[in-house]
Amino acid sequence: MDWIINDELGLTVGHVVGYVSAAFMVVGGVLPYVPQYKQIKQTQDPEGFSLHVCLALLIANSLRILFWFSSRFEIPLLVQSVVMNITMFIMIHLCVTVRRNNAIMRTRERVFSDFDSRYFWNWTDFQSYLDFMLVVWVVGAFVTYLMLSVTWFMETIGFLAVFTEAMLGAPQFLRNYRNKSTHGMSICMVIMWTAGDMFKTGYFILRHAPTQFWICGTLQVSLDLAILLQVYIYRKNPPRSTHRGD
Repeated sequence: MDWIINDELGLTVGHVVGYVSAAFMVVGGVLPYVPQYKQIKQTQDPEGFSLHVCLALLIANSLRILFWFSSRFEIPLLVQSVVMNITMFIMIHLCVTVRRNNAIMRTRERVFSDFDSRYFWNWTDFQSYLDFMLVVWVVGAFVTYLMLSVTWFMETIGFLAVFTEAMLGAPQFLRNYRNKSTHGMSICMVIMWTAGDMFKTGYFILRHAPTQFWICGTLQVSLDLAILLQVYIYRKNPPRSTHRGD
């Protein structure tokens, strides 16, 4: 029997742990990006951070929101998706702004409306990233509305949501591998990724979240550990100059 903290409210230790866990689920995913944001802000160099991490999270959390209409999983997970999308737009805005400020010569603007696949997710204005995601949201909402009663389709949406999020470390891993360096990437961010993903995976298991959630959570932790291994392997390598593309 739980120890009653407050008889009038009937608040128990179990309740407190549940509320704290839910609150951490909402804001915990955002915390790893604080040191990366500060590092980019201080160095005025966004090239060590892959913007495709933001793309992966925006797609993953948008799909998770759509999946919620079919499988009403816990509200903290839904709120976390909204908060994470906002956070990714903040990161994109910073990186795009710094890149524009660092440009030695004014080059031709590359925008979403050009529909040039060579510059996909490497646009030169923040509005293009918003426009692309608006298209994704409108199309996703329309298709979900039509297919909401089709179980296999909605289950696929749920799987794609957690699988895409599980692979968010892959762009950063590949960027580090190409550069043979982790210069410009916040190590603190990756450590917090790892801790947060371990907590999140455990939360999924304990709260009996859909099976896709905890399986892909395990994959996500594995990628985090692989990036930390890169930090060790490339620790003596000098920073390498990178192109402006992602």
